Amino acid sequence: MEEHDFNARAEAVLSRIEAALERSGADLDFERVGDQVLQIDFADGSRIIVNRHDAAQEIWVAARSGGFHYRWQGSCWRDTRSGSELLSTLSDLVSTQAGEPVSLL
Repeated sequence: MEEHDFNARAEAVLSRIEAALERSGADLDFERVGDQVLQIDFADGSRIIVNRHDAAQEIWVAARSGGFHYRWQGSCWRDTRSGSELLSTLSDLVSTQAGEPVSLL
Protein backbone atom coordinates (compact mmCIF):
# COMPACT_ATOMS: atom_id res chain seq x y z
CA MET A 1 0.00 0.00 0.00
CA GLU A 2 1.25 3.47 -0.79
CA GLU A 3 2.19 5.59 2.22
CA HIS A 4 -0.48 8.22 1.51
CA ASP A 5 -3.16 5.49 1.31
CA PHE A 6 -2.07 4.08 4.65
CA ASN A 7 -2.05 7.55 6.21
CA ALA A 8 -5.56 8.31 4.95
CA ARG A 9 -6.99 4.96 6.09
CA ALA A 10 -5.28 5.11 9.48
CA GLU A 11 -6.47 8.66 10.12
CA ALA A 12 -10.00 7.76 9.03
CA VAL A 13 -10.27 4.82 11.42
CA LEU A 14 -8.81 6.75 14.37
CA SER A 15 -11.26 9.60 13.73
CA ARG A 16 -14.14 7.13 13.42
CA ILE A 17 -13.18 5.53 16.76
CA GLU A 18 -13.05 8.95 18.43
CA ALA A 19 -16.48 9.92 17.09
CA ALA A 20 -18.01 6.61 18.22
CA LEU A 21 -16.49 6.95 21.70
CA GLU A 22 -17.90 10.47 21.95
CA ARG A 23 -21.38 9.24 21.00
CA SER A 24 -21.25 6.22 23.30
CA GLY A 25 -21.86 8.05 26.57
CA ALA A 26 -19.74 5.41 28.32
CA ASP A 27 -17.80 6.26 31.48
CA LEU A 28 -14.43 6.72 29.81
CA ASP A 29 -12.09 9.44 28.63
CA PHE A 30 -10.03 9.51 25.49
CA GLU A 31 -7.47 11.74 23.87
CA ARG A 32 -5.14 11.83 20.91
CA VAL A 33 -1.49 11.91 21.76
CA GLY A 34 0.11 13.40 18.68
CA ASP A 35 -1.06 12.09 15.32
CA GLN A 36 -0.30 8.47 16.04
CA VAL A 37 -1.87 7.46 19.36
CA LEU A 38 -5.43 7.31 20.71
CA GLN A 39 -5.51 6.69 24.45
CA ILE A 40 -8.75 5.45 26.06
CA ASP A 41 -8.89 5.67 29.87
CA PHE A 42 -11.49 3.87 31.98
CA ALA A 43 -12.97 4.58 35.42
CA ASP A 44 -11.16 1.56 36.91
CA GLY A 45 -7.77 3.02 35.92
CA SER A 46 -7.24 0.68 32.98
CA ARG A 47 -6.37 1.91 29.51
CA ILE A 48 -6.53 0.88 25.87
CA ILE A 49 -4.00 2.31 23.43
CA VAL A 50 -4.72 2.40 19.70
CA ASN A 51 -1.84 3.55 17.58
CA ARG A 52 -0.74 3.56 14.00
CA HIS A 53 2.55 1.91 13.25
CA ASP A 54 3.78 3.55 10.07
CA ALA A 55 6.75 1.27 9.40
CA ALA A 56 4.57 -1.87 9.43
CA GLN A 57 1.52 -0.04 8.01
CA GLU A 58 -0.59 -1.46 10.81
CA ILE A 59 -2.92 -0.29 13.56
CA TRP A 60 -1.82 -1.67 16.91
CA VAL A 61 -4.11 -2.11 19.92
CA ALA A 62 -2.89 -2.69 23.47
CA ALA A 63 -5.62 -3.69 25.93
CA ARG A 64 -5.83 -5.42 29.28
CA SER A 65 -6.51 -8.68 27.42
CA GLY A 66 -3.47 -8.42 25.13
CA GLY A 67 -1.94 -6.82 22.07
CA PHE A 68 -3.31 -6.92 18.53
CA HIS A 69 -1.99 -5.88 15.11
CA TYR A 70 -4.36 -4.92 12.30
CA ARG A 71 -3.48 -4.62 8.63
CA TRP A 72 -5.67 -3.21 5.85
CA GLN A 73 -7.12 -6.10 3.84
CA GLY A 74 -9.37 -5.10 0.99
CA SER A 75 -12.12 -3.18 2.77
CA CYS A 76 -11.26 -3.17 6.49
CA TRP A 77 -8.55 -3.54 9.13
CA ARG A 78 -8.04 -7.24 10.01
CA ASP A 79 -6.06 -8.80 12.86
CA THR A 80 -2.90 -10.35 11.47
CA ARG A 81 -3.41 -13.49 13.61
CA SER A 82 -7.13 -14.12 14.02
CA GLY A 83 -8.52 -12.21 11.03
CA SER A 84 -11.02 -10.39 13.26
CA GLU A 85 -12.13 -6.92 12.21
CA LEU A 86 -10.73 -3.94 14.15
CA LEU A 87 -13.90 -2.02 15.03
CA SER A 88 -15.79 -5.13 16.07
CA THR A 89 -12.98 -6.39 18.28
CA LEU A 90 -12.28 -2.95 19.71
CA SER A 91 -16.00 -2.58 20.55
CA ASP A 92 -15.73 -5.79 22.59
CA LEU A 93 -12.51 -4.69 24.30
CA VAL A 94 -13.88 -1.25 25.19
CA SER A 95 -17.17 -2.75 26.40
CA THR A 96 -15.32 -5.19 28.65
CA GLN A 97 -13.07 -2.55 30.18
CA ALA A 98 -15.89 0.01 30.49
CA GLY A 99 -18.25 -2.53 32.05
CA GLU A 100 -21.04 -1.44 29.70
CA PRO A 101 -21.89 -2.00 26.04
CA VAL A 102 -20.00 0.26 23.62
CA SER A 103 -20.32 -0.04 19.85
CA LEU A 104 -17.72 1.54 17.59
CA LEU A 105 -19.35 0.23 14.41
